[in-house]
Amino acid sequence: MSPIAYERGLHELGEGLFAYLQPHGGWGWSNAGLVTADGTSLLIDTLFDLRLTREMLDAMAKVTARNPIGAAVNTHGDPDHCFGNQLLPRGIDLYATSAAAKALSGVRPALVAGMFASDDLGEDFSAFARRCFGAFDFRDIELRVADKTFDSSLDVLVGDRVLRLIELGPAHTAGDAIVHVPDADVVFTGDLIFVDGTPLIWEGPVATWLAACEQIRLLDARILVPGHGPVSDASSIAEVERYLTYVRDEARARFDAGMDADAAADDIDLADFAGLGDPERIVANVHSLYREFDPSLPASTVPEQFVRMARWASRHR
Repeated sequence: MSPIAYERGLHELGEGLFAYLQPHGGWGWSNAGLVTADGTSLLIDTLFDLRLTREMLDAMAKVTARNPIGAAVNTHGDPDHCFGNQLLPRGIDLYATSAAAKALSGVRPALVAGMFASDDLGEDFSAFARRCFGAFDFRDIELRVADKTFDSSLDVLVGDRVLRLIELGPAHTAGDAIVHVPDADVVFTGDLIFVDGTPLIWEGPVATWLAACEQIRLLDARILVPGHGPVSDASSIAEVERYLTYVRDEARARFDAGMDADAAADDIDLADFAGLGDPERIVANVHSLYREFDPSLPASTVPEQFVRMARWASRHR
């Protein structure tokens, strides 16, 4: 694969495919994709706010003027892949897994905005939220949820080109899916693959995520467009597997020793993953793993998880 510069904007992958990249790929800075054929196109994911999504659609206009967006896919229900949905053309089909659509339908943009602007969750969280989410504008977002849902897999036509939507969650979230373009040997992975960023286990189990990595590998694609980070190839799968396996095993040892989840997250040595962004995700990952080890443990809310991660980041900076 010839290198594709990790620069903000639209990048041609060849054969009518494009990736829209947003360095540095950390919290909220997600990627998107566009697949064209026969005078139409399908958009893969929108972005975290309306300004960013408008900028992306404007950058794509030179392509979509000849190939108007006729359908779209959300790879999962996280807001940084869906909050721009209202800017999609009215009347087009918007696809997602049933689980992803259900998850997104429970999200309220105003509550997301309120959480990141809150001063009630402690000084560590406020500083963390400003650093990680201060660039995003959550005003005026109206939730638009997929109207075409699927389970397992679904073939979608873009002109005469067949795209396969494949559900591989629950893993990162409850409803993760990938978009495979077989005739171009390209996979848009959503957040099942992070490149140069720390994988985040909102849902799990880890075994399902590892199985998803293997299924992506078996597609033998020449190009992988991750949910966050630079365009890559199958070599990026191994790094996700290595992180997930290591953290699972280290968390299990500490769980078996009776250590609580917060102490375990502090105790796990991440030196071998020093190059990955957003290392504070270790806290959410360990809490998710502890619940996997013992399902009777109470589930944590998203704000609770962010507060824990903010405190970890403050202790380890």
